[in-house]
Amino acid sequence: MPIRQVILHRLKMRLNDPFTTSFGTFQDKEFFIIEAVDADGNHGYGESVAFTSPWYSEETVETTYHMMRDFLIPLLQEHSISHPFEVTKLFSPIRRNNMAKAAIEGAIWDLYAKRNNKPLAEMLGGNKKEIDVGISIGIQPSIKALLELIDKFVTQGYKRIKIKIKPGWDIDVLREVRAHFPDILIMADANSAYSLEDLEHLQQLDAFNLMMIEQPLAHDDIVDHALLQAQLKTPICLDESIHSLEDARKAIELGSCQIINIKIGRVGGLSEAKKIHDYCMEKKIDVWCGGMLEAGVGRAHNIALTSLSQFTLPGDTAGSSRYWEKDIIEPEVIVKDGIIRIPDKPGIGYEIDADTMKKFTIATHAFQL
Repeated sequence: MPIRQVILHRLKMRLNDPFTTSFGTFQDKEFFIIEAVDADGNHGYGESVAFTSPWYSEETVETTYHMMRDFLIPLLQEHSISHPFEVTKLFSPIRRNNMAKAAIEGAIWDLYAKRNNKPLAEMLGGNKKEIDVGISIGIQPSIKALLELIDKFVTQGYKRIKIKIKPGWDIDVLREVRAHFPDILIMADANSAYSLEDLEHLQQLDAFNLMMIEQPLAHDDIVDHALLQAQLKTPICLDESIHSLEDARKAIELGSCQIINIKIGRVGGLSEAKKIHDYCMEKKIDVWCGGMLEAGVGRAHNIALTSLSQFTLPGDTAGSSRYWEKDIIEPEVIVKDGIIRIPDKPGIGYEIDADTMKKFTIATHAFQL
């Protein structure tokens, strides 16, 4: 792959509404669009997903930029690659920093698919024409506001509702939600807000027929989750604990979860995400694709990944209009009756809206390879 240039576009976009989880509230999303350009004039795009503060993981927008500029791009300058699978090995001397790695690898995957004139989903081995999608709802100012939002998204046809919870905003909230919506698919996302001391409290979740509870315990734990899962009927889904295929293997062998949320940025890229998917298929573990409030490029990568067959549960890849007044891709991601059609154009299948991206760009850095 004759990559000749990598361009880092730093953007700042405002979400339509503030998004609140157990670890904080924010409305402005700052991130990078990574553009990889080859000698033939093809352009591949990736997106970074780290936040400005290290609340979801240790990575931030600033650390992502530092790693890409000072370590990852120099590795690309020093070595040639022929396939995106080689990027994981090339970047392996750098510990962790998975979101920085995934951002660059995503651009290379898109470029590779375009060079082969095939959709990214097909290049990854996907076999779906469309995917079911759910919606993620942050912590709301009142239960009434939450119920109104759920009703709105159920009416729009979303296949699953994810509700953020934390101590003090959990059992009573879910009881009300289930009473108003007895038949919809509901999951609860704790973002590591509990400990084993909350066992009896968490056992109350079994009354609500939830699809799953996502990451109830510590962000780096798989041992205590195994102890908790043995005491819950509700399936546990691991998110923050899974950074690699090896993490997934250990969690499954320990019985720490029944479901895994695969996020491209968290696991270091599409290549590692596919490995985790394949292993979970072998072990008959359901997987789904979580979101990081991505703009259109990251959303497109999630759609391509979800085309793989073991993504059996609706993911968080909502339509562009859920989060952005104007997205940076054309066409924008559209959800109809809870379904997204997988694009059949080369690469990610969406074009960059150059004027909109320029409007939100606050800095640009170009590197020659």
